[in-house]
Amino acid sequence: MTTINNILGTFAPITLEQMSSVKLMNRTDTKFVTNMAKLRLLLQMAQADYDVQEIDGERNPEYDTTYFDTYNFDMYNQHQWNHTNRQKIRFRTYCVSGLQFMEVKTKNNHGRTKKKRIEVSHMDVTEQQCRLFLGRHLRYDVDTLQPALNNHFRRITLVNKAKTERLTIDQQLCFHNLISGVNKQMDNLVIIELKRDGLIYSPILHMLRQLRIHPHGFSKYSIGSALTNPQLQVNRFKCKLIEIGKLVNNS
Repeated sequence: MTTINNILGTFAPITLEQMSSVKLMNRTDTKFVTNMAKLRLLLQMAQADYDVQEIDGERNPEYDTTYFDTYNFDMYNQHQWNHTNRQKIRFRTYCVSGLQFMEVKTKNNHGRTKKKRIEVSHMDVTEQQCRLFLGRHLRYDVDTLQPALNNHFRRITLVNKAKTERLTIDQQLCFHNLISGVNKQMDNLVIIELKRDGLIYSPILHMLRQLRIHPHGFSKYSIGSALTNPQLQVNRFKCKLIEIGKLVNNS
């Protein structure tokens, strides 16, 4: 079987510097959920239209993310109740470089996502720099926050030749709940996210349709929490969890 790394080796590389015009900090996101077998097919189809981000020789680098939530799990519940105007806070570590950022993502009721972030050296929301940043961008009181979920995964980043969009492909997901202690490994699950400003033409959409990979909402924080924290309500996620289970078990 052709490996993901072998397929990625056939792509032209793009550096972080070359990607500077594709940051898309104010963007629309469309997510798709599939499995590793279909990902291999998708990558083979995309070779001519996309470059792959390469950092220090890595084309599928590791990421580590820790999500915070309030003691009442307000951010989780906002997502479960499908509130369109919601927020998330996380610390993301880029394992290749060791860089770490605290990020606040805000999704408005028009479906647009804005991300604000600062570089940090540790995960301490009570540190003065973090307090000031969160005071400007987060609706929740810093003193109500707790670390809730850790998520480790690998990410492929593709950029179309016109540099008008970015596609991230997350695989080898592993969730560790920092409250319950429960772990969940999801090696066969693939989360694809298309990020673009507005409705710009996207070559990948046709390929996704050909492979019958359809838009599918997926929040790594919310789904990871639902899978690993038995004290949370999962009623509105039940159908999604069943669909994800079928994908994970279908090779």
